[in-house]
Amino acid sequence: MNKIIGLGLAGIVATIPIISYESAAYAQATPTLVRQGFGLLNQGRVQDAIAIFEQAVQRYPDSLEAKLGLAISYRRQGLIPQAWSAYQQVLAQDPNNQLALKAVGLLGTFRSEWQVRGIEALTRLLNINPNDNESRGIRALLYGYQQRFVEAISDYQIVLQANPTPEILLGAAETYTNSGNPQQGLDLFNRYLATGGKPISGFTALAYARALRETGNPGGAIQVLENQLRISPQLDDLGIQTRGSLSQAYLANRQVNEALNVLAPLQGILAAILPLARSLNAIRSQSNNPALTPQIASLYRQALAQIPNPEPKLLREVADVFAGIPSERQTALQIYQQLIQIEPNNRPLIVKVLALQSQLGLISKADLRSRLFAAVQPLPADPNERQQLAQSLAGIDPPGPEFIAVYFGLLQSGANVPFLNFRIAQLLIENNDLGGARQALAAYAATPEGAKDLSPQLLAAEIERREGNLEGSAYRYQALIASNPPDSDIIMGALRGLATVRVQQNRPIDALVIFDQLIARNPQDLTLQLARTSLAYEAKVISELQAEGILNYWFQTQPPNNAPPELFALVGTLPAHARREGIYNYLLQIDPNNIPIQIRSIQVIAQRSPEQARVRVAELVARDPTNIRSYFLQGELGQAIKDFELASQAYNIILAAQPSNRDALSALAGVRFQQKRFNDAADLYYQSLAINPNDKDIRRTLIDLDRARDFQMKAFTEIEGMQIEQIQNGGVVNSDLSRRRQEIQEDFLQRRGFQPPWEQY
Repeated sequence: MNKIIGLGLAGIVATIPIISYESAAYAQATPTLVRQGFGLLNQGRVQDAIAIFEQAVQRYPDSLEAKLGLAISYRRQGLIPQAWSAYQQVLAQDPNNQLALKAVGLLGTFRSEWQVRGIEALTRLLNINPNDNESRGIRALLYGYQQRFVEAISDYQIVLQANPTPEILLGAAETYTNSGNPQQGLDLFNRYLATGGKPISGFTALAYARALRETGNPGGAIQVLENQLRISPQLDDLGIQTRGSLSQAYLANRQVNEALNVLAPLQGILAAILPLARSLNAIRSQSNNPALTPQIASLYRQALAQIPNPEPKLLREVADVFAGIPSERQTALQIYQQLIQIEPNNRPLIVKVLALQSQLGLISKADLRSRLFAAVQPLPADPNERQQLAQSLAGIDPPGPEFIAVYFGLLQSGANVPFLNFRIAQLLIENNDLGGARQALAAYAATPEGAKDLSPQLLAAEIERREGNLEGSAYRYQALIASNPPDSDIIMGALRGLATVRVQQNRPIDALVIFDQLIARNPQDLTLQLARTSLAYEAKVISELQAEGILNYWFQTQPPNNAPPELFALVGTLPAHARREGIYNYLLQIDPNNIPIQIRSIQVIAQRSPEQARVRVAELVARDPTNIRSYFLQGELGQAIKDFELASQAYNIILAAQPSNRDALSALAGVRFQQKRFNDAADLYYQSLAINPNDKDIRRTLIDLDRARDFQMKAFTEIEGMQIEQIQNGGVVNSDLSRRRQEIQEDFLQRRGFQPPWEQY
């Protein structure tokens, strides 16, 4: 990144004074050549001054003034590499020379390979003079170029409080934008424009356009970039970057064809390989265009091939992109492992390796959980490492509830990764802490990143589903689908969520139609086939033999340890059978706490020996007697083997500790229902319903309970009430409720000796 900041050469000249030799004593101590050189420099005769200072340095090699005069002359003549080298000679003789330290810091903004030395020089200068806000502002800009945004923002927070110059405002605007805070960046750009400074152009215009685009004004970004392209139409570094940025702006404005067209001139240009790959990858991701994938992979491979020893930063970028392409994940893993050899203690890289190994089925879920937790504890002391670690963790689904504290710790320590709030919400939903999940989603939505993200809508719909508001949940999913968002993951998530709601509404055929849409969108995803098979079997659309065929095909085609949740769901849905006992044991090695698989395993054991099954249940509870989940497991296993006393004992233990545990109340009510203790079951269901009056599952179960107690009119009235609620809420009358209503009507007619008209033909 060879670019000059807004200060430019004029800014540098104005910033660094020329030495004055007005003191007679000092003039006598200074060699005549050196005084002559500075005299020429003051007259503006820079080339003549260079010739004199070069002679002076040769004649007086220990003269600091001669070296400094030569460095200043080179800089004023625009001979930047020579100036850089000359200032290094000054610092080699006088490491604390403030003039040279400031110049090296400024020159560090010219070339990417000088940035670190520039930061070091300015740090030394600020240790000598901490009130030099101009130098602090330049160091902040260099930190930003190095993507060390924590240090950059820390410097800018000091500088921006002290009447900053327009140049510092401009640098701060660029840095805040690139650090992931486009709103703050845009505010600073506006402050700069209000000063009446020069028009924003060059590379800084790209940051300005990004701030506009990421704060919801892609049209403004397009205008800025099209103007920049008119000013600099050449296909140099700036022109290439401008086309890449303009492509992003068009994409944000849903002008996909324009986004592709503006990139067309970059095809075949060696210097444009990486910018073209990055831009095409963004189009692929946001417009769900898999046809671009081969070209993107080819471009990144070309980029690696043309660089003999690619920098770790480039290798990591390629690995990050390849990790999102299923066919390239093995290559991504190899690159990550190559980077780990260079940086064996790089914890963000370790996180990425573990996540990819899990995706490829190379490690179990349990291994991922334990090794990942070990990799993040304790949190790094270095703020940049914490930031990178937070970004790595945000990219993978949280493997366990213990990560809630990790995510909170990263956010509280200053990591600027708002999506961690989303991950916290996911875990809180799994823990059934729906109120806490709403708070986490609200925290995410309050950030610039979260305000434009549709992902929280998926979790909000899931919260409504868990609260029993099925129609509200379905409406939210349908609205997301109807909006046709460019992010295919949002549509896929909404379709899957809607299918789950339809299943819960006892509308399995509607859910199967949705799964067919999902499979049509992503026919290579075998996990969708697993999920559809589970549903089709439960709906009695396919036989156990057909479902087992899909299950066997999975094991024939997938690598070991590739056990997604859909596999557990299908195996848990199929009835217990001794021929699948090996599968149960295999899955329980991966996830010993999976209740449906434990149930199937113990049911098979119970077929051989009921007593052995009870011992197995007791062992599972004894493994973690303080964990309430263990008693839920005991209760469900007791129901599965029809040991109702064992199940009752487990649920009563939970209720003794948590009398308002809605799940335990409902589960114990279910046991009483199975025992035909209908009145006890009703009491427990009503206690659960009092905690969550919107739980439609319990209301439907109470309808079944009333019918079992022969309270037909009460059941009929409750069905009518639920149907009216659905109509008033703008929903469609549930087909399951209509079926139950018809069954009650038929029962009334048959009791009176009439045959219903729909049975007469």
